Parts: sequence; structure tokens; C-alpha cells
Amino acid sequence: MEPRAAAARHTALPWKHCIHLTLLLVQLSLPEVKASCRILRCNSDFVAATLDLGGGGGAAAGGGGPAGGVALSREAVNTGYCSALRSYAMCTKRMARACRGDLAYHSAVQGIEDLLIQHRCSRAGPTAQPRLPPQGTLSGDACLYERSFFSREGRTPDYLHCGVFGDPHVRTFNNDFQTCAVQGAWPLIDNEYLYVQATSSPTRRGAHATALTKITIIFKNWRQCVDQQLYQAELDNIPAAFADGSVTSGERRGHHSLTVRTQSPGRHAEIRAAHIGTLLVVRQSGRSLGLSVRSPRSIVEAFGPEQDLQLCVWGCPPSQRLTTPPSESLLSSTASAQAHCATLLPARDVYYQACVFDLIASGDLNSSTAAISALQDARNMISDTQRVHLLPVASAEQCRARADLLLLLGMLGTLTRA
Repeated sequence: MEPRAAAARHTALPWKHCIHLTLLLVQLSLPEVKASCRILRCNSDFVAATLDLGGGGGAAAGGGGPAGGVALSREAVNTGYCSALRSYAMCTKRMARACRGDLAYHSAVQGIEDLLIQHRCSRAGPTAQPRLPPQGTLSGDACLYERSFFSREGRTPDYLHCGVFGDPHVRTFNNDFQTCAVQGAWPLIDNEYLYVQATSSPTRRGAHATALTKITIIFKNWRQCVDQQLYQAELDNIPAAFADGSVTSGERRGHHSLTVRTQSPGRHAEIRAAHIGTLLVVRQSGRSLGLSVRSPRSIVEAFGPEQDLQLCVWGCPPSQRLTTPPSESLLSSTASAQAHCATLLPARDVYYQACVFDLIASGDLNSSTAAISALQDARNMISDTQRVHLLPVASAEQCRARADLLLLLGMLGTLTRA
């Protein structure tokens, strides 16, 4: 995520979004939280306590408010946030013993202090009332997205696929394919249900060659189906569990909303989110991480205008896109990279193209496994086999040029015969 861009948007965000963004950034920058330290629960309770508070400016002007449609004044909004912050502070105090020495806990405590000062909240005063669950109960299949969708629509959902792998390469939900020069932490997905961030770092080959070294996944609190849950993977450490040590979450009527499994401990994890019909696969190939996602269109498209940076939706910014690999290489020539990848990949598609790019950029023959794994995930996640292999952009343009030429020759032949 680009700090300057985030800072430019910060002043335009409602107070609610500013606070939630602060919490999210603190959480994403920290290592996994110990199982006995439930600081993530305090975070979730604070978010839940402020759900019905509209943005400060908009509410004062009558442009927003709680779900009931009644606009709140700026003073009422600030009072509500102060109450929620005091409750947040009390929650962290209860966690003090279990969270002793935990960096996430101490960062949260400092963040609360900063927010109390920012909103001019007194340390003493009323606290937020516990958020009551919605009246009534959810239907039996409400936490099983696919069943619920089929009962409403009479058909299966329209699924989209995103893959991020290698140096890094991005296949977006819209089937665009790009190679990015991004370094640092960038959001891959940011919608109402899910936040996924990937960190790209320079390799030992120098500043031009990069690799995915960390993936952070946050499942956001949603109704009665699941509380906020965090998953983090790093190079050489892909846990088959969430950050709190659990392998399942959100139990309801014998089903779990979230489940983590593995086929190769330490190098692979498969996360199923039944409540949003989404599958995420995290794996290590060579010296880089990769992520493959299969998610319903309605979930992928559930985001607002402020969530305007998602590599899986729009790809990387134009200034960060690469068309050729860096010049330094341990391989003798591009031809040797092409020959090696041709023996591993069946088609001259974007995965073959990515394989060649990574070999030239890294000089490591093992880097070719990233494209192979990404292709296998695409096969598993895309039901229409004709859509698995994407044609490289350059080849597609050449095909269109040849088609235009044939059309022109046909027209000339017609005129000649006339």
C-alpha cells in the first residue's frame, strides 16, 4: 500500500473509517498473536460497537446515520466513539496478564491512547453497551454461501479467480495478467468480508528482482457466522492454523465457517471460508510465496469507493508494471530459459511467459515451480477449461493484426475480381 496515497485519502475519510484503518494497519504490521492473548477479540468488539455510527461530517449534515436512518450529530458521533474507545481500553486491561510481552497488545494500547487524545475523550466516562445480536435467528444455510445462493437463485454462483505468484505476477479477477515491480505491502483484496495483503521484497539478486515473502489474510466479522480471524504466512513458514492456533472458526449447527488444511506442512495451506463461498490457497514455490483465490462475484465486488487499491481487482498501478525482466541473469541466455519452461508447461500462455521471466530475473531454476503451481491452482479453481490458459498480450495483438490483414486482403481480392 503506498503511504503517500493513503495519507492523501486520510483526511477525506469519515472518523469511523480512520479509526478502523488505524486498527487494521497496526494489526497487519505485527507478527501472529499468541493463542492465549485475545487482543483480536478486543479489536472486533470495538469495530462492532461503532458499526451504527455514521461518518462525523456526513451525519451532521443529515447525509448518514445508523441503520435506522436517523442522522446523528457530530457531538453524538464523537460521544459514541469515546464510549467505544473507553470500552476498548477496558478490554485491553483485562488482557494485560495474558498479553504481557506481546507486541500486538502493546501497540493496541498505544493506539487507543492516541485515539483518545485525537478525539478529545476523557479517560473516565460511559462505556459502549455490548452489541446485541440481531433479533431472530439466521436460516439454516445462512452461513453456507453456496447453499444459500442456490436456494435463492436456483443456480451455482459465478466464481472468479485471482492468482499472485513469482516476481510477482498477478492474474486478476478480470483475467488481466501483469508482472509488477511492487515492493513492500500491497492489498490484493479489500472488500466487506475479506482483506488480503501481500508483501514483496527484493531477492539476493538485487533491487530489480522481487519475491512474495509474506501474506496476511483477515476474515472480517460477519453476522453470527464468524468473528474476525487472522491468518499469516511467511517464507519458509506457512502454518496450517490461524494466528490464534485454531484450525476452525465460526461453528454453527455442526458446520465451521472457516477451516484450514494442508497437504504439505510448512509449505502449503488451504483455507475454506464457507460463509462467503471462498477458497484461498497459500503455498511456497522455490523462494517465493504464492496465493490463489476462488471467490463468488458478489463477494469480490462488495467494496466501496475508498477501497480503491486491490491488485486482484485492478492489477498493479501502471507505473509499477513490467514488460521485460531485469537484465542481470545467471542463465546464459533467454533461449535457455525458454527451453527449460517449454519442457514444464504445456502451452505458450501467460504461465509459460511468467516462468521465463522468473528464470531470467532470478537465475534460479527452482523459480519455475511458481508458475507450475499457479497453473495447477487455476485448473482446480476455474470450471471452464477454455479459460485456464490466458494468451500473452503481445500474442493477442499479433493475432488481431493478422486478422485485420486477412480482412484487408479479402477486400482487395473482391475489388480486383470486380
